[in-house]
Amino acid sequence: LRALPAHRYLEISQFVQIAGAIGCVMPDRHRDFDFCALVERIRKEQPQLKHGIVLGEAPPGLLSLDALIAKKATRDSAELAKIKIDPCDPALFLLSGGTTGVPKLIPRTHNDYVYNSKMAGSVTGIAGDSVLLDVLPISHNLPLACPGLQGFVFKGARVVLSTDTAPESIFRLVEKHRVTHIHVVPALLIRWLNDPAISRYDLSSLCVIQSGGQRLQPETRAKTHELIPSVIVQENFGMAEGVLMFVRLDDPLDVRLETVGRPICPDDEILLLDEDDKVVPFGEIGEFCCRGPYTLRGYYGAAEHNKRAFTPDGFYRSGDLMRQHNSGNYMVEGRKKDLINRGGEKISAEEIENLILSHPAVQNVACVPVPCAELGERMCACLVLQPGAGITFDELIHFLE
Repeated sequence: LRALPAHRYLEISQFVQIAGAIGCVMPDRHRDFDFCALVERIRKEQPQLKHGIVLGEAPPGLLSLDALIAKKATRDSAELAKIKIDPCDPALFLLSGGTTGVPKLIPRTHNDYVYNSKMAGSVTGIAGDSVLLDVLPISHNLPLACPGLQGFVFKGARVVLSTDTAPESIFRLVEKHRVTHIHVVPALLIRWLNDPAISRYDLSSLCVIQSGGQRLQPETRAKTHELIPSVIVQENFGMAEGVLMFVRLDDPLDVRLETVGRPICPDDEILLLDEDDKVVPFGEIGEFCCRGPYTLRGYYGAAEHNKRAFTPDGFYRSGDLMRQHNSGNYMVEGRKKDLINRGGEKISAEEIENLILSHPAVQNVACVPVPCAELGERMCACLVLQPGAGITFDELIHFLE
């Protein structure tokens, strides 16, 4: 299970409980937040969480990741060879961007996740001498497996990892390592394009900038090609739950500008459904529903939610509104679910509303998206306070931590 740095007690304690986790690996701190104290709190409440492994300074009772790496293994290699892994068992749990409170756990099996990466790699122009610069957080599906680090390794290609997304740092790495591929969200790409340092580096090795998380505007795509002529910006649409769609590198220009692609697998099944679960006529808007060999059959430990999240015949209801282009590709037309898309990060308005409502000064709240030139959307919380109560922005932020 891969939680995100922004997750705190509410999310992580629930993930541990549902998954039955016995170990947790974390940094000692992230910015000003103490993860060691958080894990110790959860361990007291859930005794099955036996192991806490810390990158950084490990307090008593927790294990140092550096010390474990340096320690010589004592298990016999023949003993390890006897361990059998069922390819149909979950390899990891991804997290949903769901609208009903805390994210749900998405079981991805060894089989389906390998297939996910290999099929994504088949439409993104990866060769043995390709080089991926991975700068998006690997806790997300795109930089990990679409095709991501995993897909490039399967091809025998190289991966350069960086936690620094500053424009000049990125340009320097591209020039130094002759990077051919990068995964981005539009907000990050826009930031790079607007930095004057882009003209001071040789970026001609770049072949594909793969954009996901939110719709990329045609103007941004055109500016990318103007500043980096060697590049094709490849739009993709996908979900941690499964089905991936990519614009093909050889699609006509108008199709690449207007659509988010088509499924990467011939066995992916797509339905666009209306409010009555009827298939909409070609070219009309409907909810994107999917079924296929690497799409989940149900969220882990969420039987009641699964009844609403899937059609009776097993199609996953994505909550995305789409219509089909004349080319056969698909176009995103909005969301049915109450999510706010902040720089590609899907945030549940209901989850944040419930957290704010637990503050004693708050009588009611509504979280709504507001336009943002850089991130696409930001969240705005509109509060109604209890009679006579008051709260500052900083006080609310501290409360939510």
